[in-house]
Amino acid sequence: MPPAASPLAYVPFVSVENMMRLVHQHGVEPFLVGLADAIEEDYSRWEIFEKAPRLASHSREGVIELMPTSDGETYSFKYVNGHPSNTAKGYQTVAALGLLARVDTGYPVMLSEMTLLTALRTAATSAMVARYLAPSGSQVMAMIGNGAQAEFQALAMKAVIGIAEIRLYDIDPQATRKAAHNLADSGLRVISCASAEEAIEGAQIVTTCTADKAYATILTDNMVGQGIHINAIGGDCPGKTELHKDILSRAATFVEFEPQTRIEGEIQQMPEDYPVTEFFQVVRGDAAGRSDPRQITLFDSVGFAIEDFSALRFVHAKLQDTDYFLELDILADPDEPRDLFGMLQRARP
Repeated sequence: MPPAASPLAYVPFVSVENMMRLVHQHGVEPFLVGLADAIEEDYSRWEIFEKAPRLASHSREGVIELMPTSDGETYSFKYVNGHPSNTAKGYQTVAALGLLARVDTGYPVMLSEMTLLTALRTAATSAMVARYLAPSGSQVMAMIGNGAQAEFQALAMKAVIGIAEIRLYDIDPQATRKAAHNLADSGLRVISCASAEEAIEGAQIVTTCTADKAYATILTDNMVGQGIHINAIGGDCPGKTELHKDILSRAATFVEFEPQTRIEGEIQQMPEDYPVTEFFQVVRGDAAGRSDPRQITLFDSVGFAIEDFSALRFVHAKLQDTDYFLELDILADPDEPRDLFGMLQRARP
């Protein structure tokens, strides 16, 4: 018999099943509110984090990315892909996993699925930002693109902002039917629309979340009136946008990490001197959010590693005193730290 693994060899792993159990234990909407608060907290201490554009491997079919960061005490990274054609093959467009580790030892403290968690953190980030940028008393959101992210966005805006009506549109009517069905008992008034123009009628918040890896014009300038907050979350790689650049010319634009957004966001269409505000400045009170009821605000979100750090940190805290994880024997941990070979030899059958 090989020697038993030491306690240091085991790392908690949150499977998809256990992530779903954890979310339902708290309730989807309370979980989203708590996650939004955790993300906001980390935005308030933005300057202490390591920051760099994510490492991306692009192909004709999609992109695979690594997203690392650290606050000096805890390190995290996420592995994530984006492959728009995957749904036709029966795969998710986005699949992800993440790791949280101690900086002082380098030892992981949690490994987690992040396909579901990324959808939750993206929605929570959108709603957290809307606290500062959406018109006061916003009640109606248009959701352009009704894929895997749509319901999370709707419920986060309901729980955090208080929207009462969601107006759905997708070029694929089946996607809209799916989202409408899933939101039928959400407490939201759900309206399925035949066009993007119809969807944004009366909306104070417009969320765009489409998947095609191409320059696209989901919203044109003439569709966007004064006083709207645009939550643009679909653009996330070079060569992929959703908004006509004339909208950006009229909008006050807020980003996560400017060097990454210049490469991947809506602002890749604009000159290098196009002005943007990194959103952490708004959270810290160093820059204004919405400053005029007639203003068009744009959150040009591409997703950033600190948001994933927040999500993993939030889940790790929620795991305490639960059984919502598996202990995986991941780390080789010999009795004598320098005797790794001896540990291998002692395990010989």
